[in-house]
This record gives sequence, structure tokens and C-alpha cells, in this order.
Amino acid sequence: MKTILGYLRPHAPRVAAGVTVKFTAAVLELLLPLLLAHIIDDCVPAGDLPAIRRAGGLMLVMAFGAAFCNITANRMAAWVSMEMTRRLRRDLYRRTLLLSQAQLDRFTVSSIVSRLTNDTYNVHQMFDKIQRGGIRAPMLVLGGLVLTFFQAPPLALVQLAVCSATFFAIWLVTRRGIPRYTRAQEAVDTVVRILRENAAGVRVIKALACQGRERERFASASRAARETEEAAGRVMAAANPLSDFLLNLGLVLVVLAGAALVDRGRMASGQIVAFLSYFTLIQTATLGLAKLFVRYSKGAASARRIEEILLAPEDQRVRPSGASEPPGPELGMERASFSYLGVEKDLDGASFRLKKGETLGILGPTGAGKTTLVSLLLRLYDADEGVVWVGGRDVSTLSREALRGRFGVVFQNEALLNDSVYENISFLRGLPREDAAAAARTAQAWEFIESLPGGLDARLDIRGANLSGGQRQRLLIARALAARPGMLILDSADSALDYRTAAALHAALRRDFPGVTLVVISERVASLRSADRILVLEDGVISAQGTHEQLLASCKRYRRMAELQMGGLK
Repeated sequence: MKTILGYLRPHAPRVAAGVTVKFTAAVLELLLPLLLAHIIDDCVPAGDLPAIRRAGGLMLVMAFGAAFCNITANRMAAWVSMEMTRRLRRDLYRRTLLLSQAQLDRFTVSSIVSRLTNDTYNVHQMFDKIQRGGIRAPMLVLGGLVLTFFQAPPLALVQLAVCSATFFAIWLVTRRGIPRYTRAQEAVDTVVRILRENAAGVRVIKALACQGRERERFASASRAARETEEAAGRVMAAANPLSDFLLNLGLVLVVLAGAALVDRGRMASGQIVAFLSYFTLIQTATLGLAKLFVRYSKGAASARRIEEILLAPEDQRVRPSGASEPPGPELGMERASFSYLGVEKDLDGASFRLKKGETLGILGPTGAGKTTLVSLLLRLYDADEGVVWVGGRDVSTLSREALRGRFGVVFQNEALLNDSVYENISFLRGLPREDAAAAARTAQAWEFIESLPGGLDARLDIRGANLSGGQRQRLLIARALAARPGMLILDSADSALDYRTAAALHAALRRDFPGVTLVVISERVASLRSADRILVLEDGVISAQGTHEQLLASCKRYRRMAELQMGGLK
């Protein structure tokens, strides 16, 4: 909570002003029963009508003053809560963008979405309610107890005992409620994950007629979320009934004891009326505190989840490069190994070297480690063993910006924005339209872009739903080329292209980007045959590497694939 509380510091003057206004309102509310007692005990017996009018008028002014102060303080509290939540959500989003891929895998995307939305809302509600009721309620309770001690110490002791028992009951309930709300938020993460999966795979779900199964899966997750929320709610629901019971019990005791004191002449009737008014104030404030503790339970659980991301350590630090370190290849690895789960190696002892301007082809069956190898080059993950070189330097000595600014990348699954074609190619980088058009021509996308109404200004649907698979891939390639990177990675970027378009694409790349260092992952031998070095991956191991001709002569798997796809043509 310390990190979250730090977001209130810039607004400390406004919070202090709000506390002052709330304090003023509480003082005015506490003085009203005293004036009422004065009217009953002094003015009414004396028949002093002007004094009654003056005291009544003063009570009216104080009541309006207390209402005005409470409204003003509540508006200030709402502004502070909204502003601090805006900054908290902004910093949480920025920190999310800086998480390493390993940290994203650990937190999961669905959980991060839930923390950015539901958890920040709970924190906002917690701070809003604390500023509104967390100041007024304790002041009414403490102020009421102090004033009642001056009027009738025996009755005040009864009231103090009831308040102490109430606060103890609320503390016990809250202590059990916070862990349950944490589990409830984790259940919401599961619901968000299923929603994201269904939204992304809606076409597959419909094509395979799996709507019923997915409805049941979502209903099951929703039931689990409801049950965990109900479990937390059942615990927290005990707060209000316990408070009502204890306070009503105290009210009965106060009335009985007060009646006995009035009957003996030890207490005036106006005092007992004032005491009951204070008791009502204290009862209302205590019930407000009970509700506040419920909101605090949710907010504290959410704050802890948010802090897990905000305080996540930097696990990919930039290592200082030693002056004695020999320069490495433009792109390469030396016995690099990596495991996602730390159990079985997903990439084992990978070694290769590539010069500037050369092309590396990577081929292998599904799950062979092709994308894993590329992820190490981009330092999305750190190698468990070995060295990875980019630009002649160990990637661990390059900053995130310096490393990834060298690359243009097209992954297997990338999203398109619900925006214009130009913005999807520029991707918020503010690139000149001429560069976007040139990149589209190289990517073989200009022909279909020209046919769209508006050309570069044509608007795409969400995830590019109004384009075909091949059109989306060409647009993604254009995005990677638009900034003219020094290194280009194409991860199965031609899988949705016909052979003629794929051949035209690779020819255009060699023509328009002659100095780029190219990494191509493909299942098509025709897309790799002109590469300077081809890696054949099997079960995370580079089983063979060389040129097209060398692999035809030495690698049975490669030769078999070439025969199946190209009839054994060299």
C-alpha cells in the first residue's frame, strides 16, 4: 500500500483542505445536539420565545453549513480520487509495456487487463470513500464520545463499550475478508482470459460449432467468480448486522440507564435527548465505518495486485560491455540454450554466425524452436546459457531501445489497428506517407491498397477483419519495412501468400533493401533457397546448417522437403 499511497502526495494540499472542510462539518454536526438540549432545558421552561427562535435559527444555519461543507469536501475527494487513479492507471500501463516477456507470461495478459480495469476501479473507490467517510465518521465517533462524557459519564461508558465491541467485530470481519477478495479478483482474471480467447477465436469457434462448449466454459468461469465473490460477500455481510445489533443493544441500555437517571433527577430531559442524538450520530458514523471497511477490503486486495506489477524487478538489466570483449558477428549465437519452464530445453546449444547484409533462413517442424530462436535475438527472453550477438555486441549490453530500434519484425500473429491503412503501416511512429507507400510497394500490398476506397486513408475493421489473410500479412510486412530497419525478421510472414506473390516479395526485398540483414522463418524451401545460411531445427537443436546446395547434399530432412515441394529442383 505504500506505493499506492504515494500517488496521494502530489494532492496533499487539496486532501488537507478537504480534511479541514470535513472537520468543520463534523464540528457543526456535533454542536447541534447541544443547542437542542439548551432549547429543551433552558429556553422552553423559561418560555423565552425569542431565545428559542435564535437558537433554532442558529441550528438551521449550522445544518446548512454542515451540508455545504460535506458537499464541497465530497467534490474535492472525488476529484483527488479520479486524478490519482488516472496517474496510477497511466503508470501501471507504462510499467506493463516495460515488463519482459517472461514477466508477462508469469502475470498473464488477462490478469494484467483485469488489474488495469477492475483493480484500479476498486482502488479509486477505496480512496474516494476513505476521503469522504474516513475523516467524518471517526470524528463524529470520537467527538460524540468526548461530549457525552462531559454530559453523563456512566452513559458514555456504555456507549464506549458498544463502540469498542463494534470496531473489534468489524476488524475481525475485515481480516477474513481481504484474502477472499484477492481470490475473487483472481477468478475475474479467468473470466477475462476466456473472453479474450473467445473474441480472438470467434471464427474458429463458429466454424467448428463449439458455441455450446464455449458458453459452458464461460458459464463455469462466471460461476466460479460469482462463488468466490459470494464467499467474500458472506464474510463481509456480517459487518452491518453485527454493528446494528451491538449499537441497538447499546441504545436500549442507554435509554434504560438514562430513564433511571432522569427519574432520580440526576439528568435533565434535554440532556437525555441530546445524548440520544449523539448516540444516533455515533451509530450512523459507525455503520459508515463498517461500509468503509468493506470498500477497504476490496481496495486493499486490488492495491496489492497492482503493486505486484509496479514493483516487479527489472529482470533484463543492461550489462556494461567490457573494452576487452572481442566484437562478434552482425547476427549470431554461440551455444545458446533456453527453456520456458526451466524443465526441458526449448532451444539447446544453438550456434551460427551471419555477416551484415546476409540472409538467414530457418526451417523446421512445428515446435522445433524457430520462434524461440528469434525471441532470443530480440531479447524478448534472455538465454539461459551461451551468447547472443546483434550488431557485433552481446545483446545483454544493448539497451532495449538500441536493440529493438535495429529490427523490423513480422510475427506469426500480429494485430491491426481499427484505423487507416496509413496509421497501420506507420504504427504511431509519424512516418512520412511516401515511406509508407514505398514500403507497401515492396511488400506487394500497394495493388490492393489502391483498390480500397480512400487508398492509404481507407479504414480497417478491428484486427483487419475486412482484409483477407494474405492482405493482412502484406500490410504487416509493409509496417516492418516502413522505418527502413537494418535487420528484418519475417516469422512465417509468407504463409498466407501464394507462391507467385511470395517470390515477388523476396525479389523486391533484395532489390529495395540490399543492405538489410534478413532472417526468414518459413516452411517453404523456395523462400529460403537463396539464403546465405539455412538452419534446420529439430526439437530445439540445429540439426544442420549451410546453403541450399549444401543441405540438399548433406541433410535428409531438407532434401525430403525440397523434393516434396519443388520436385527436387536445385
